Amino acid sequence: MPELLRSIAGRLRQYVSDRRQSPRFRVRLVATVSLFDLKAATPWSKPVAGHTRNVGEDGLELVLPAIRVGDRYLVGQDQALSIILKLPTGNARIYASPARYERLEEEQPDTGFLVGVRITGMDEKDRALFNEYLKSLGKR
Repeated sequence: MPELLRSIAGRLRQYVSDRRQSPRFRVRLVATVSLFDLKAATPWSKPVAGHTRNVGEDGLELVLPAIRVGDRYLVGQDQALSIILKLPTGNARIYASPARYERLEEEQPDTGFLVGVRITGMDEKDRALFNEYLKSLGKR
């Protein structure tokens, strides 16, 4: 039942209003996602490979084949995620927190789960690389 409600909310967002503050660009980039231990400052799960559906200055939508790694949920409350995004000009490490997820229906081109994340941090080099990529998308 909760997945049905998430799905309905996602579809309403498409037609009613989108609360995002920064523009999102529909782009497919390879991404790997790991649970991140903030105290130890290290990833502590095997990475899950997926791709982006869209990217923006403050968040991403990821398509992942699973939302669990072992016995832990990637989308659990208070989870920290480490995301390596493969940009055309190099890799950027993004730290994020999950905001929402929904199971993708079989008739959609992608399968698995759609996971929306809020970007919580990046080092300066990765932020510059990411912002430069977003600027290039805005010029299209």
